Amino acid sequence: MTENLKNMHEEAFAHLGDGHIAYIRQLRSEDINELFPSAPQMAGGIKLWALLGADGSPIMLSDSRDAILANAVENELTPVSVH
Repeated sequence: MTENLKNMHEEAFAHLGDGHIAYIRQLRSEDINELFPSAPQMAGGIKLWALLGADGSPIMLSDSRDAILANAVENELTPVSVH
């Protein structure tokens, strides 16, 4: 399996897990505009949680990890954490 992933075309790899897997990532408020460009400016130092599609596209932003997990499950996505 690992060898198949190493030889996978970059575009195919980017879509691996589309519609099935979502990534949960903790962010600082000062970093949210990188992933969520239309998000309003926020005070610095706030810890937030992001739900991202398998390809890295932003789905949801919240101050609650539980809300992020619930949204993933509600949309039939398997949530995985990114460290």
